[in-house]
Formats: sequence, structure tokens, C-alpha cells
Amino acid sequence: MAALTGLAYTEVDRRTFQRDWADPRPRSPERDAAWVRRSAHTLSTDPDGCWVAELDGVVVGCVLSRIRELMWILSSFAVAPEVQGRGVGTQLLAAALSYGRGCLRGMFSASADPAAVRRYRLAGFALHPQMFATGTVDRDALPLVERVREGSAGDTDLMNSVDRQTRGAAHLSDHEALLAQFRLLVSETSSSQGYAYVDDNGSPVLVAATTRRTASDLVWEAFASSAPGSTVSLRHITAANQWAIDVGLAARLSVHTSGYLCLRGMKPPAPYVHHGSML
Repeated sequence: MAALTGLAYTEVDRRTFQRDWADPRPRSPERDAAWVRRSAHTLSTDPDGCWVAELDGVVVGCVLSRIRELMWILSSFAVAPEVQGRGVGTQLLAAALSYGRGCLRGMFSASADPAAVRRYRLAGFALHPQMFATGTVDRDALPLVERVREGSAGDTDLMNSVDRQTRGAAHLSDHEALLAQFRLLVSETSSSQGYAYVDDNGSPVLVAATTRRTASDLVWEAFASSAPGSTVSLRHITAANQWAIDVGLAARLSVHTSGYLCLRGMKPPAPYVHHGSML
């Protein structure tokens, strides 16, 4: 096993790792490029938290993790099918966990793969089932939202403050990577603050707020930006965020289950819907 240096993660066979471990949908070229950009960001900020496993000179596994304030975050973890069950994943996870040994909290999103889930639980993480809402928004259900505006890099301090209140640690430089990929919505009043990153389809990919009402307003504004008849999704919803389920159902979306939010030293963040790898 070796530290992940330079752009060595691009050596990982695309045929083997064409599915994101935090989102089992096959990656499109656009999603693949976004994964590479996020990986490069993590590598630049936390090189000591990134590792690869090699067999006969071929990369057969990789793990990327980072530390934000006192939170350890696992952002990507993959092992080639032909070496699974041979301890490669255990060694990679151990290396990443060692990087975060001084952190008070740990957080990552995981698929429902039984072997991986067993490994995470044995490592001391609580498993919180995730739900997601998907479908076509009922345009007649869209409410009038008045407290949401377009955001910018100038809102980073506000967003870091909301991060600390909801999940116990700021995203810090991760906001730069998110701003480069997604539209930003912000709500700021005398009594509440919040923000949401939204993809090109109008799907919120990360929502954080100090009140459930503000979080709901942000999601509704994102849904309103979707094209009529298009499919939107609100992913990574934990049971602590029933407000998100309520918004999804009110928009006439269908609700399903998918994977786990793995936590150590903390409760599920709320009102909060995390991004799959940036958390």
C-alpha cells in the first residue's frame, strides 16, 4: 500500500471503478469528471489521508479522506472486484482511519454492500439508513418562496457557521470545490440561516440550515428551478430529517431507501441533507 501522490488516483481502472461507492448509479462522463475534480481537491488539501493499494504494480484500490476542523470524513473508497475479500479494503480503511485518529467525530456515506457495512460497524461507526426522494415535481404544489437568494463565494463565512451548527464542523475549502460545480442558494434572516447547493437539474445535493422551515424553503426553491417534466432527486435523507421527506412527498416524489450514513461521535446532522462525498 502506498500514499496517494500527484494524480495517481487516475491510474485506477475506469472499468473497475465506474460506480461511485456512495452512489451506485453508473457514472456518466460528466459525473466521472466531477469525481476526478473532487478527488483532486481532497488530494491537494489532505494528501496524508489518501492511499492506494497496488498488486504487481497495478492499482487495485483507493481511499480518500480528509479532516475539517475536528471531523474526519471518508470521501471515496473503492476496491477492485478481483481482490475483494483479501484484506485490501481493511488495510485501506485502517490507513484512512489512522489519519483521523485525533478527530472527535467521523462521518461518511456508504452503499448497502454487506461486506462494507460489516467493516464500518466493526470500526465503530453507527449506521443510519438513508432515504431518497425522486420523481417529477408537481408544479401546482410549488409554494411561493420569498426568503431565498442566489449565493456566491462571499457567503462562505455564513455557510461555515451553519455547518458548525448543524454537523459540528465547517466545510472550509470544500466550499470552493462545491461552488465550482453547483449553483448556490442562500437564505439569511434575523432568525435563521441556510444554504443549498443545486445541480443543473434542480436537484439539491447539499442542504444545511438552522431551522427546518429554512431548509424546506431552500429545497422548494431548488425544485422550482427544475424544468417541467424533468426528474429531480433529494438524496441522503436520514430519519432525523423528516422535513425533507415531507417536502418530497408534497412535491409528489416517491421515497426509497439507499445505503447508510455512518457516524462516530455525533448524532445525525439536522436540518441537513449531506452530499455523497463532500458530506
